[in-house]
Amino acid sequence: MSVLEKISSEEIISLENKYGAHNYHPLPVVLSRGEGVYVWDVEGKKYYDFLSAYSAVNQGHCHPKIIGAMVQQAQTLTLTSRAFYNDKLGVYEEYITKYFGFDKVLPMNTGAEAVETALKLCRKWAYEKKGIHENEAQIIVCDGNFHGRTTTIISFSNDENARKNFGPYTAGFIKIPYDDIEALENVLKSSKNIAGFLVEPIQGEAGVYTPAEDYLAKAKALCEANNVLFIADEVQTGIARTGSILAVCGNCTCENACEKQSTYVAPDILILGKALSGGAYPVSAVLANDHIMNVIKPGQHGSTFGGNPIAGAVAIAALDVVNDENLSQNARRLGKIFREKIGEFVKTSNITTLVRGKGLLNAIVINDTEESDTAWNICMALRDNGLLAKPTHGNIIRFAPPLVMNEEQLLDCISIIINTLKQFEK
Repeated sequence: MSVLEKISSEEIISLENKYGAHNYHPLPVVLSRGEGVYVWDVEGKKYYDFLSAYSAVNQGHCHPKIIGAMVQQAQTLTLTSRAFYNDKLGVYEEYITKYFGFDKVLPMNTGAEAVETALKLCRKWAYEKKGIHENEAQIIVCDGNFHGRTTTIISFSNDENARKNFGPYTAGFIKIPYDDIEALENVLKSSKNIAGFLVEPIQGEAGVYTPAEDYLAKAKALCEANNVLFIADEVQTGIARTGSILAVCGNCTCENACEKQSTYVAPDILILGKALSGGAYPVSAVLANDHIMNVIKPGQHGSTFGGNPIAGAVAIAALDVVNDENLSQNARRLGKIFREKIGEFVKTSNITTLVRGKGLLNAIVINDTEESDTAWNICMALRDNGLLAKPTHGNIIRFAPPLVMNEEQLLDCISIIINTLKQFEK
């Protein structure tokens, strides 16, 4: 088949099914172009993107500043590995550490890699700084978590589909209910071998499960009192998605994380990814202060591509866009409108029971079981009506558009969503 020959959506899906591993179940739409809040399929149909590549494309598809930085750097120097210095990494490291208020950053590529890095860092700190005996450190995690699908991470996952037949599993983790301060306190009291508490400020994959407003602050205080590291996984919630630069910033209105803000819960280790590159390139990061990060010595952790020149240039541009275009404020304002409008519909609806979220990370709960195909069928109808979203946990639909969306576009999308849901009223 000639590369110039136009291929239909059906043919492309067939190619993936034949030659690709079946580790995903995509919505049957084949996208070939994106710009801002829109994507187009190979036949030229235009859609609103209401998933943003799981919040990686917060700055919108193909943002010219981010793509420009990537192209310019790609034409100059792409990769040196960490065997040598390059002229972009130090500049990026200074930028991101000052941006988020930490001493040091360990650059990686993907969210799962960054989580694995944070776990290693936490354990090493526990043995060398806290004095826990080697191989006895434990890390607390939450039920319903999603931190990736590596062997270590699935060892403490509740998702049996991701776990089954992938054992033996990695030890050293204690699971507690999410949004349960008493459970956290009890575990911390029960063992002197607790090294860290790994938590998502909002559980996105679990259905945008948003905890009590004081949950993170109370959890951090308990960690401090017990000399335990508070590890915030902001791979999905970070970079303005929830209406502040980080979800741990609570309701503060500053652009950057700031220790002076009373609502800011300062993580001991912060994990970032996805929108750190605006969806243009794999970039992730683990940030911590010197007393934690300095336990890592040469040869103890790394990545050939982590900290490459393109990643540094792209991440700086991506974070600049967040500030320049006031994306935190926009997410906060539009998210409130979204929940208000959808909430009004939910009050009179038989097909939906709840809307929840923060900023422009939201979800609706469908009035059916997790085993039903109702949410999937609704997403198929949304696709037909020009909006792309995806179910999570069977009966929940997540809505997370690019943060560059304006109010007129949002209201159009709300109309599409409500009119589509009405087709499924019981």
